[in-house]
Amino acid sequence: MEDLIQQIKKRFKQHDQNKPFLIALDGLSGSGKTTLVHQLKSNFDDTVVIHIDDHVVENAKRYNTGHEEWFEYYHLQWDTIYLRDNLFKKLNNNHSDIQLMFYEREKDTFKNKSIEFTSKSIVIVEGIFLLRKEWKDFYDYIIFLDCPQEIRHERALDRDAYIGSFEERLRKYKERYWIAEDYYMDTENPMKKAHYILRYKDIKI
Repeated sequence: MEDLIQQIKKRFKQHDQNKPFLIALDGLSGSGKTTLVHQLKSNFDDTVVIHIDDHVVENAKRYNTGHEEWFEYYHLQWDTIYLRDNLFKKLNNNHSDIQLMFYEREKDTFKNKSIEFTSKSIVIVEGIFLLRKEWKDFYDYIIFLDCPQEIRHERALDRDAYIGSFEERLRKYKERYWIAEDYYMDTENPMKKAHYILRYKDIKI
């Protein structure tokens, strides 16, 4: 973990000071991304965290669309072009105030909020599928959190009680999430694109 902190500090000093330093914290579900992002934030000043799951589309656009569930999750869960144009491009162009739609799960609606930063900020984008083709070229530094499958699956199934019973969670993960994750790993090969691969044993969960 300390080595990762030093690598980020080194790369941050070398980057273009006219725009924020953009870090991708990528990893599959249950790998420990949320824990890691808190640990990273505590080591740097002027840090902004963006959780990509705050910016999914409404239910009608990603459920019961006629596509297979894994396809809905990977291709329809986010409006990738909207986020490219309104988040990633604006970060790279140092827009000082970005307006984004934040999803509210309980109401299946959105609230428009500002994301504020400066050219000296470290912006950490945390989430899954961050190295898809629409977004991968915007990052200054890419971290992939590698965690064994059995540990990830156990954490995810224990965590997501909002889905329903254990059997309902298992079905949804098998048909929606895990197939999409396999597709991502095969198609985008995020571990090859990462500047740093952090093993799960190196963070405190």
